Amino acid sequence: MKSRLLKVLFTSSTAPGAGWVCRQCRWQHAVKAPAFPEKPYYVTSPIFYVNAAPHVGHLYTLILADVLKRWSALLGKKSILCTGTDEHGMKIQRVAAKAGQDVRTFCDEMHQPFRKLVQEAHIDCDHFIRTSDPDHRFAVQHFWLVLKERGMIYMKKHEGWYSVSDETFYPEKSVQWALDPATGRKFMSSKETGKEVEWTSEENYHFRMSSFQDRLLTFYKDNPNFIIPGSKMKEVIQEVEAGLQDLSISRPRERLSWGIPAPDDETQTIYVWVDALINYLTKTDYPFHIPGKESAAGWPADCHVIGKDIVRFHCIYWPALLMALGINLPKRILTHAHWTLGKQKMSKSTGMVVNPFFAISRFGVDTMRWYLTLDGGIKDDAAYDNSFIIDKYKKGLQGGLGNLVSRITRGKGWNVRSAVSARRVSLIEELDRQFCSCLQQLPASVAEDMEKPDPGDALAKIMNVVYDTNVYLQHTTPWELREPEAQDRLNGVIYLCAESIRICGILLQPFMPSKMRQLLEMLGVSEDSRSFRNAVFGSDHNYGQPKYALTGQKGVLFPPVISHF
Repeated sequence: MKSRLLKVLFTSSTAPGAGWVCRQCRWQHAVKAPAFPEKPYYVTSPIFYVNAAPHVGHLYTLILADVLKRWSALLGKKSILCTGTDEHGMKIQRVAAKAGQDVRTFCDEMHQPFRKLVQEAHIDCDHFIRTSDPDHRFAVQHFWLVLKERGMIYMKKHEGWYSVSDETFYPEKSVQWALDPATGRKFMSSKETGKEVEWTSEENYHFRMSSFQDRLLTFYKDNPNFIIPGSKMKEVIQEVEAGLQDLSISRPRERLSWGIPAPDDETQTIYVWVDALINYLTKTDYPFHIPGKESAAGWPADCHVIGKDIVRFHCIYWPALLMALGINLPKRILTHAHWTLGKQKMSKSTGMVVNPFFAISRFGVDTMRWYLTLDGGIKDDAAYDNSFIIDKYKKGLQGGLGNLVSRITRGKGWNVRSAVSARRVSLIEELDRQFCSCLQQLPASVAEDMEKPDPGDALAKIMNVVYDTNVYLQHTTPWELREPEAQDRLNGVIYLCAESIRICGILLQPFMPSKMRQLLEMLGVSEDSRSFRNAVFGSDHNYGQPKYALTGQKGVLFPPVISHF
């Protein structure tokens, strides 16, 4: 079968504009696939439509994926993050036409803001994929041919309500009449998303998804944590139990010319969601997986991070497609809720969005990473407002962590290095014992949340220890321990506080990489002592001397905000 597939693919890929790559180069790419001693951790964000500029919702998704990638790296694992842009489909084709641009030129321009957002948000991205890339085209066409070889697709007439905005068909029971309040125009819309649908009748290919109903339900039962949160898992199971229909997976090329053509039928364009989902495989060297080293480039994915509006595609369509080819399924799918603005979901189509570049410029990249992770919803939507960010910043970062670091590292009545060298932990009061126990338990507790994964809860636990440290500092009043006989007690208090800052600083690195680098420099923690294994109480005896003079603004971790709205 392989020779037949490759013959079709290499022949079809030589068409003008197909991004042809010679056969020798393709196989050299396969032979040179990186070999790791164990499967690397592989996390993905969804790829984003280029029909409009990115908003804060995109930033939130990217940050969640990046935090998971950086956390895995903190544990000492080889880690890979893939993101990118979804550039095919009727939606893109129409938007480009409306803009009076050639569709490829339009995509070349519109993918740039997403690439820029990755850079400005400090996303540690290993792969930025575009669905218009030649290697992705090859992967999709190969996937298609294997589906066909296995008898998983067939041609038939399809009729139904299609949403260009959602790029999906909806059954009759899922649509309703709607009214545009601005124009008074009545139109048929999706009950689920409110987006307009249009009646479509055409000949296209279908995937035998209905035959995977029982296998999917068995998989969900055997893997109860496949979808996070559990509420989404229940919704998916209910939808599959209600019955699955075969899935239309192509559009006539006369209607949709901007997309990947079916390699054995030039009259059909592969359905944009099939095209898009396969991107997760493309950057793992699919279809050139080396026998015995199939996981060397990351597959199966350890976690897909997605918004709740694309659950069906990732949690039903994608597993069924992978099952059809005998490919391992992703280990976990983290679905998050939406950010709302004025009690409405942020949406590029409605213009109800927050510009992420403006937000990063105003509040700082690490502040936005911290705030979105802390307040963002996994189960429930979260409201976005500048005043919320400022309030959280003042309490948590400026008045919480920043103030704590300043009080300990710049205190005039003690020396952090001397306290660390002495390492005298005199647990005189019950508060001392409770605080010390809290520091000892924190790393494992945070790791447990990150394993779920729930980055927001993990971050909240770290911040609670920061607040507890400030309370402990206020209660023990080290600035009053001036007598010689109180020196041991002073060193013990400062040491506990310094250990809290060090441990929290290490654990906060995935959330605020730049600011935590500064914090650990201020505390004098060496670069080779900043991994998760170092976040153990009493494990580092060599810090306490700042890497630079903590004078002026250099000694301020989180400066005051400029405005209050």
